[in-house]
Amino acid sequence: MSMHRVLTTLSCALTAVLATAWSGAPPTQPARPAAATVRIHSGLVRGATHDGYRTFEGIPYAAPPVGRLRWASPRPATPWAGVRDATRPASACPQLAGEVPGGSTEEDCLHLNVTTPDGAGPAHPRPVIVWLHGGGFTTGAGSSYDAHRMATRGDVVVVTVNYRLGALGFLAHGGLPGSGTFGLADQQAALRWVHAEIGTFGGDAHNVTLAGESAGGYSVCAQLTSPAATGLFERAIVESGPCTGTPARPFAPSSVPLSTARATGADLAAKVGCGAAHDVLACLRRVAVPRLLAAQDADQQPAYATPLLPGDPAEAIAAGRLHHLPVLISNNHDEGNGWAAGIIQAGNPVTLDTWSDVVSAFFSSPGQATAVVREYPVHRTDGGPVFGAVIGDANFACPTARTDALLTAQVPTWRYEFADEHAPPLTPGTPPFPLGAPHASELPYLFDLGGRPRDLTAAQHRLADTMIDYWTRFARTADPNGPSSPHWSGQTVLSLAPDHIVPTHTAVPRHHCAFWNTLG
Repeated sequence: MSMHRVLTTLSCALTAVLATAWSGAPPTQPARPAAATVRIHSGLVRGATHDGYRTFEGIPYAAPPVGRLRWASPRPATPWAGVRDATRPASACPQLAGEVPGGSTEEDCLHLNVTTPDGAGPAHPRPVIVWLHGGGFTTGAGSSYDAHRMATRGDVVVVTVNYRLGALGFLAHGGLPGSGTFGLADQQAALRWVHAEIGTFGGDAHNVTLAGESAGGYSVCAQLTSPAATGLFERAIVESGPCTGTPARPFAPSSVPLSTARATGADLAAKVGCGAAHDVLACLRRVAVPRLLAAQDADQQPAYATPLLPGDPAEAIAAGRLHHLPVLISNNHDEGNGWAAGIIQAGNPVTLDTWSDVVSAFFSSPGQATAVVREYPVHRTDGGPVFGAVIGDANFACPTARTDALLTAQVPTWRYEFADEHAPPLTPGTPPFPLGAPHASELPYLFDLGGRPRDLTAAQHRLADTMIDYWTRFARTADPNGPSSPHWSGQTVLSLAPDHIVPTHTAVPRHHCAFWNTLG
């Protein structure tokens, strides 16, 4: 099996794992619900009143990044006259078909969505949770995450954000201010909008928790170490996006040096016929969005050694160059199983006979590959789960443990592991082996994906409520612990499974982290 073939199937598997939960026709919209109109600095917005909560969707937080603003730092949104309808989602940022059915080519996409509990204004402003979606920095939309359960149960205001993706969000080119970090700059613009406007929706601009999963989680890591994010949030939640990710472990999000990002940008320019242009950027700004999407890499990475992100987040955190804020960090117990299943279903069997070749495709050093095969032996019938364990341990569980150790030495930190071995599948069909709790499987416990509640058992509903309680208590007080749920400290990992929530000291040994720390 060649590296090229494996990485190609990796992209397909990633899309399958993250996209299918949101795919299909949009949920049926009821008749237009009762309106709720508020005034923000840009003008009046009319949202929708539901049973116990209000939503305001598709609010611009920055000017459309089109024309000369393509690959420019976000500018303030243009005020509007009259009342802007905010009862329907706006377009997702440009992306190929995947998490957003049919994809998107709409560059006017810098919008956010607000979900706030209904009723009279609270006695005190509510905590705010700002959610950054995942999707490999190439797919996703804030509107895919219906946050009403979190808002109403936790009495918090939830903001979900679109940010520029793919080459439109992370292109790097010499002489282009903001190279490699336009998507991260969008996230900061959304946070500045929250500070200016969220009081209108009952939120506390001085109690903002920045949260995200996968690429969104890694974005939180980046913002934790970005000087430009100073004062924009007070807490951080990182799910399945360990801050110590590296391109050597390609399944988890990471960042790259600006020089590497510029080389990728030069390759893109050549692919779309702009490499030899007199003004490369002017040429690129004339290229149609579908052509850019077809030419970009399957996954994107922010660039460091830039003004917004001066250093690799892993190195910055290790050196203490971070915003000293409380952090809640997590991974899933079987993080790699979805990728392993997708790669196997793409025609790459993992058996006793093929295991050594599979491992060699991901570890260029023969010595490393031999060590992995020895540490994770495959027998005749267990190849899939073993492959999944290698992916999950190397890319997620152990980097998360490393991040936890670095953070715990500097800031209040809590870590949990989502471990529901019967989590509802995010993809249709029958996988080649039971997936357990793979990447993204915790999301339906926190959000209704695509506006649809998942089919959870009574015990899973209780777990979902408990997870929301932990998150929203953390957002309110900087401590997730409460009187009616199991307590855990920075010295333990809380294992979350239906009716079995326990602090544990066994997460690191279970994921072979001593081995991965030695392997490097």
